[in-house]
Amino acid sequence: MAMYESEHTRFMREYLEKHPEERESQKKGRAVWWDHAGDQRTPPDPVGHSPKSGGNEYLFKPLSDKEQEKK
Repeated sequence: MAMYESEHTRFMREYLEKHPEERESQKKGRAVWWDHAGDQRTPPDPVGHSPKSGGNEYLFKPLSDKEQEKK
């Protein structure tokens, strides 16, 4: 039984077989982003609060004594 292989995967596999020099380029490009010691990486942005959705939120407030009596 043959396993499914997407057209993109097949294209990339065949392309890399025909162009082996791209493997080296791939390694160099990957090293730019990932192959660094932890202290050489840019620190992440500080975590902040999520933005508000736009002011249309419904705010729940407790009923006053008068409002509770009406119910």
